[in-house]
Amino acid sequence: MLSSLSRSLISAARIAVTRSPTVLGSLGPARSLTRSIWMVRGAGSHLKPTFLYPHRGFPAVSCGCGGLHTEGDKAFAEFLNDELKEERKIQKHKALPKVTGGWELEIHGTEAKLVKKISGEKITVTFNTNNSIPPTYDEEPQEGQKAEENEPELVSTPNFVVEVTKVDTNQTLVLDCHYPEDEIGRGGEEEESDIFSIREVSFQPTGETDWKENSYTLSTDSLDWALYDHLMDFLADRGVDNTFADELVELSTALEHQEYIHFLENLKSFVKC
Repeated sequence: MLSSLSRSLISAARIAVTRSPTVLGSLGPARSLTRSIWMVRGAGSHLKPTFLYPHRGFPAVSCGCGGLHTEGDKAFAEFLNDELKEERKIQKHKALPKVTGGWELEIHGTEAKLVKKISGEKITVTFNTNNSIPPTYDEEPQEGQKAEENEPELVSTPNFVVEVTKVDTNQTLVLDCHYPEDEIGRGGEEEESDIFSIREVSFQPTGETDWKENSYTLSTDSLDWALYDHLMDFLADRGVDNTFADELVELSTALEHQEYIHFLENLKSFVKC
């Protein structure tokens, strides 16, 4: 169907969004922001002054490997070692959380795919953890609040694409979904709000490797609410509902954190080598 590259490029071009704290609370505790070197760190972990305030002309350190090594590289490697300890300490999931409902998980780098087959249909949900964490902005601690208690939580809310393929046809219904900044439902106030929204809908030929730009794509911004509600019900009947969306966020957050730790490990090895 749609190529991984095509979907990734399309998702990367869209504006990153976040969810309100009330919804994120249902996911359980998430890791705090520890990635910025300007944030307050725990006891026993400190940043090296030479890394925070670098100056040109670090003397080279002799090494038998023939590569360039400086005192700055040494300070960098020590900082990365401390950072890795902190990230491993707060890692919530040592094993990836499961998505209920009979979904099979496939992982290719930062791209993940959830697949299941039901009654002559194949449902595929694809998302990418790259650029899936909205930007955070430091806020002044309130009176009596510690700085580390004010750190924002890092939660991955990726755009995701749902493909519904009828086995006996040559077309696939493609629904581009995202997590809106607010949680305003399309129905009445007494009804449960949807925590994800459909952004675009399109038909694409089954088995094609590229997105067909000449295929009609329907934006839901000006869509009749009744039609939109039927599309959401269509997804819910196939297991893509609020529960699924919550579990996808938890899975994506765990995957993104896993990739970040792996990146730090590679960066440390690269700096030291």
